[in-house]
Amino acid sequence: MTSKRILTIIGVSIVGLIAIVALATSWYTVDESEQAVVITFGDAGDPITEPGLKFKMPWPIQKVEKLSKETFSLQFGYQQTADGEIVSYDNETKMITGDDNIVLADLVVQWRITSPRDYLFNSEDPRELLHSATSASIRSVIGSSKIDDALTSGKAEIEAATRDLLADLVTKYDIGITVLSVNLQDVELPNEEVRQAFTAVRDAEEQKNIKVNQAGRYENQRFGEANGEKDAIISQATGEKIARVEQARGDVALFNELYEEYRLNQEITRDRLILETLESVLPNAQLYIMNDDSGTMTYLPLAGPRQAAPVATEGSDNE
Repeated sequence: MTSKRILTIIGVSIVGLIAIVALATSWYTVDESEQAVVITFGDAGDPITEPGLKFKMPWPIQKVEKLSKETFSLQFGYQQTADGEIVSYDNETKMITGDDNIVLADLVVQWRITSPRDYLFNSEDPRELLHSATSASIRSVIGSSKIDDALTSGKAEIEAATRDLLADLVTKYDIGITVLSVNLQDVELPNEEVRQAFTAVRDAEEQKNIKVNQAGRYENQRFGEANGEKDAIISQATGEKIARVEQARGDVALFNELYEEYRLNQEITRDRLILETLESVLPNAQLYIMNDDSGTMTYLPLAGPRQAAPVATEGSDNE
């Protein structure tokens, strides 16, 4: 075989190999859960999100990078192995609160790639950068929170503040990531002794709140009873006032009637008043009206309608 023939065979083989490579690298597929970026001599184009078979220029003119459209989870402070075991990283999660206490806080960040071009070219390792931003965000929020808020009712506020701060940092880094949510998994004290002490303090706080609520209810009850007693006293005093006024008016009317009788018949009215006064002063005494003008003396007892009125004649023991 001549050298010319050998060179021809080699040339045909090279051309055939190039054709095979070109044909093999000119087609690519995009799955429904993927988004693709076509890179032409290092310049990335717009992302391709529609699934299906796609055509491009052969390598090395163009190449394709495929990224997932699904939601990713960043586990901060712990890691779950393939067999389901949880591995904690206390050095990563140990933080100082705003009131100088130490807590362990781990969380999960839900995120998604929203700009494939920025994700591929603006950072060498966007996941590591997101992890660092997450650490800075949660430490900043915990550092401005009190331990009671971090361990009890303030978790929702801490999650929201961390999410907002992390989203701002990721936007400034421009790495093509959007933070969807931040969920605190565990916020606890670093050792059992401290946890027991805090539990005792929290129980004491709950007991204090119970006592304060009971005292408030008792205060309201006593205040209501006092108001009722006050209203009853005022009502009773008002009734007595009205009774006294009406009694005074009756006494005035009676006095006016007596005065009118006295003005018309002074002597009779005076005698009547004397007798009534004697009956009032001496309620059990026998009162008699005696006449000494004639030889026979008659007397009239004023003892009431149930007693008989005896008649005394001259020479009796009652003279």
